[in-house]
Amino acid sequence: MSSETSPDQPPIRFDTKIAVLLRDDLETWQRLNVTSFLVSGLGSTLPEVIGDPYEDADGTQYLPMFRQPVVVFEATKEVLKAAHARALSRALPRAVFTSDLFSTGNDRDNRAAVRAVGTGELDLVGLAVYGPRNGVDKVVKGARMHP
Repeated sequence: MSSETSPDQPPIRFDTKIAVLLRDDLETWQRLNVTSFLVSGLGSTLPEVIGDPYEDADGTQYLPMFRQPVVVFEATKEVLKAAHARALSRALPRAVFTSDLFSTGNDRDNRAAVRAVGTGELDLVGLAVYGPRNGVDKVVKGARMHP
C-alpha cells in the first residue's frame, strides 16, 4: 500500500511522535550536528519510523527517510535534564548527546565518554525521543519549539 497522498486518499496521521530537544545555549553548527546524530539513533533501531524509499519521475532512487515529521524543541539545561528523567521513567526509546561528545572524534570515544558518566550526571545538550504522541508531549513539557 502506498503512503503517498492523493485526492482520493486522506493524509496519514500518526499517533506517535519523534521529538528532538536541544539545549538553548548551543551554537548553530552544534544544533545541526547534535540533531543529526540523535535522529540517526532512532532510525537505526526503530524500523517502524522509516518510510519507503523515494524515487523521482526519471526513476532515480533515493534512500528512505522518516515516515513522519521530526519536531525540534529547545530548552534550558534544567528542562532538558527533567525531560531526560521523564523519558527514562516512561521507558521511551531515546538517544542522548552530551557536551563531552564535542571533543571526541570517533564512535568508540563517543560511547566511552557517555559510559564514563552516571545517568544523573550526564551533561546533556540533546535528547531525541520517540513514542506515543501524548507520552512524548509530556517528556518535552516546558520546552519551546526551536525557532
